[in-house]
Formats: sequence, C-alpha cells, structure tokens
Amino acid sequence: MGEIVNWMVGHVWGIGLVIFALGIGLFFSIATRFVQIRYFKEMILLLFEGKSSESGISSFQAFCLALSGRVGVGNIAGVATAIAYGGPGAVFWMWVMALLGGSSAFIESTLAQVYKSKVGDEYRGGTPYFIERGLRMKWFAVIMAIVVTISYGILLPGVQANSIAVGLENAFGLSKTVSGILLVVLLGSIILGGVKRIAKVSQTVVPFMALGYVAVTFIVLGVNFNQVPEMFSLIFSSAFGVNQAFGGIVGAAIAWGVRRAVFSNVAGAGEATYSSAAAEVSHPAKQGLVQAFSVYIDTIVVCTATALMILVTGMYNVTPEGKEPISQSLGNVEAGPAYTQMAVETVLPGFGPGFVSIAIFFFAFTTLLAYYYISETTLVYLTEKLNYSWLKPLLKIGILFMTFIGSVYSASLVWALGDLGIGSMAWLSFLAILLLAKPALKVLKDYEIQRKEGKNPVFDPLKAGIEGADFWEEKIKEAGATPPKNKRSIG
Repeated sequence: MGEIVNWMVGHVWGIGLVIFALGIGLFFSIATRFVQIRYFKEMILLLFEGKSSESGISSFQAFCLALSGRVGVGNIAGVATAIAYGGPGAVFWMWVMALLGGSSAFIESTLAQVYKSKVGDEYRGGTPYFIERGLRMKWFAVIMAIVVTISYGILLPGVQANSIAVGLENAFGLSKTVSGILLVVLLGSIILGGVKRIAKVSQTVVPFMALGYVAVTFIVLGVNFNQVPEMFSLIFSSAFGVNQAFGGIVGAAIAWGVRRAVFSNVAGAGEATYSSAAAEVSHPAKQGLVQAFSVYIDTIVVCTATALMILVTGMYNVTPEGKEPISQSLGNVEAGPAYTQMAVETVLPGFGPGFVSIAIFFFAFTTLLAYYYISETTLVYLTEKLNYSWLKPLLKIGILFMTFIGSVYSASLVWALGDLGIGSMAWLSFLAILLLAKPALKVLKDYEIQRKEGKNPVFDPLKAGIEGADFWEEKIKEAGATPPKNKRSIG
C-alpha cells in the first residue's frame, strides 16, 4: 500500500503543482497590486471588528478557526522534512510561497464570503459553493466536495494524530495506543458540540499556543545570538545555489519549500474558505484580508520559528531523496519532531522533548477540529438536497476512527496520505480561483472605492456587478435597501 500511495503522491506533487502554486500566487499578487502588503495594517484592525451573531462567528473566531487548520504539525515536523530533503534553502522558498500565497488566501476567502449561504441557523460556504454559484459548474463543485470530504475526513487526520502520538511517546513514554484513545475521547467531546464550540475552543487555544512557541524560539535564538547572521546567510546562499555544500540541490529546495509551505498554510488550496464563509462581516473583502494575515502568522512566524531553532542549533540532517547524505549531524534520526525537540534540548536541557510534544499536541489537536468542520461542511453541501442526515454521525465516527488509526500507523505512510489529500485539493482549488479571478477582483475594487469615499464598506452584489451572490442579495432586501435600476460597473 505504501508504494502505491507514494507513486500517487509523486504524480500529484510533481513539478507542475510547484509551478502552479507559485504562478497562482504571483498572478494574484500582481492582479491585486499586492493587496497582502498594501493592507497589512488594516488586516490587523479587521481582526477585531466583526462580532458573532446567531448564524455566524466573528472575524477573529473565523481567523482562529482557519489558523487552527493552518498551524499544525506542518509547522514543526513539516519544516524539519523540508530542511532534511531540500536543505536550509527550502526555508527561503517557504517564505516566498507565504508572501505570494497571501494574495491567493485573500482571493479564495473573499469568494467564500461572496457565495456563502445560510443552511438552517448557520452560515455555510467554501470552495464547492463558490464553484457552483460563481462558475455554475455543479459537476466540478461535486468533485471538489467529494475530494475535500475524503481528504479531511480520511487522509489528513492521521498526520496530526501520528505526530501527537510520536511526540508523547518520545517525551513521556506514553504508548501510541493510549494516545490514540485519549485523542478520540477529547476530539469526540468537542466535535459533537458543532461549529460554535469548535470556534470557541480554537479562539482560546490558538493565540496562546502560537505565542508560547515563539517565546521559546526567542530563548533559543538569544542563547545562540552570535550565530544568527551566519544562519540567515546559509538560508539565502542555499536557496540560490551558491552555497558549497547545498548548492547542488536548488531544485529540491524550491520543491520542498513550496510543498511544505502549501501543506502548512494551504493558501489557495481551499482550507480556509469554510471558516471564512462562516464569519459575520459587512463586506467579503474584509474576511479576505483577515485570512491573508493568517498565512503570515502560520509561515512567516510559526514555521520560521521552527526553522530558526533547528538551523541555529545545527540539529538537522540533509539527505535529498534519491541522493547521498550531505549532512548527517544527528546520525540516523528520522526527519520530523525530533529535530525541533533536540534543538530546544540543547538550550533548555530536560525541557525540549516535553515542550515540543505539548506544542505538537495543541497544534495538531486544533487542526483536527478544523478538519472535522471542513469535512462536515462539504458533506452538508453534498447531502443538503438529499436529506441524508445519517451521514453526519457517520462522518464523526469515521474521523475519530482515522484519528486512532493514524496514531498507531507508521509516520511515512500517514504523511504520504496527507500529501496526497492536500495535493489533490490544491490542483482543483487553484483552478477554481483562477477561473473566478474576475468577480474576486471586482469585489476588491468595490471595497477600495467605498474606503476612498470614507465609508465602512458594505457589500451590495448588484452595485458591484456580481451574479450568484444570493445570500447578499437577500441581506440587502431585508435591510430595506432598494436595488438600483442600473448596476455600477466595476472592472
């Protein structure tokens, strides 16, 4: 089975997807005039503007829910594998992907808000919804929803669960079976409470876990302060092929940097669209900006924290796939959480393994919550007209089962399954947002026009020239606004 999965991953994650990911980010950065940089200050202000309602969650809750999906084991174990297979230069290409990916994150989350709907007493939306309403391609939307449900409900939970189990076993000697049982109990107690309970847990846990992790990074860097300039020089020289040791693996650095950045921050791959659609905001572009900011937190802050700790302490191996080892500082240590655990251990003896395993637990556990929410949303999309309500409890059982299985299976297999899931979704999602570039850019222009007029932007799809935004049209009618006879043309 492992060989078959690896063969599939090799085809999904070929050079084509790496180029596509970079190209999409560059295209939207230019098309939006680098919205992810121009509105940086406003991103932070918008985090705390929106309030929750009976149907929707606040912008900050949506941000935390999306961040709980972005910030996972990819930020610890994923960074380690990028360095192990692509060398220190992979870190630079993770930064590049994050910077460009901010524009992709803005586009996808804005579209999720534009084409969201109200199902029962909750807002629902995401990539399948905007494919159906924006592109009017029901068949494409159904394929997307099926791939997402399988990926987040079956393929990806094992990555997070396995990393938790391995971390707890290394630090505290807890067996993987016991870890798996504990995870199932904790996860089950929260997902049974619905999206608002998931959002509240994420809102509480995510900010503190990220701040604590970054604080330890500063301690490690402070102790190794004299080596920090040399470390940055190593990253840049390796990224551009001028480093004597790592210059021959520039291709691997780019491939693994992009691959792990996409796995970690999933900008443009669709993951954040579901929480974005659930937010209560006055204009879709507001949530787009908030989600662009979450990419920076994930990759520029948390992933960089991991990379700096590993590199500045020298706790890493570099063994490109299919090639001889270039650096074997740690001997035969498998790429993953152990790199980070040993890095912290060099500065804080007796603290490293325990701290990193606890960080992994919180990072991965909140990601599992996000995975369930996303897979439930796509399942609702697939079954809302068929009334297959019994499938939702089945999904809960399925994700809990896969969480336990992932805890006890080999790390290499579960990571391969995760890569297969993310890669498959990325191909479809990148294509969808590219095809919907025109309406997304119209929404951005509408937002900018209202800001220049000194208004707090409020979205009216008729004025913006957007079709298929049924939720917003109904909202305007309920507010008592009279739709204009002539649409204001934007774009």
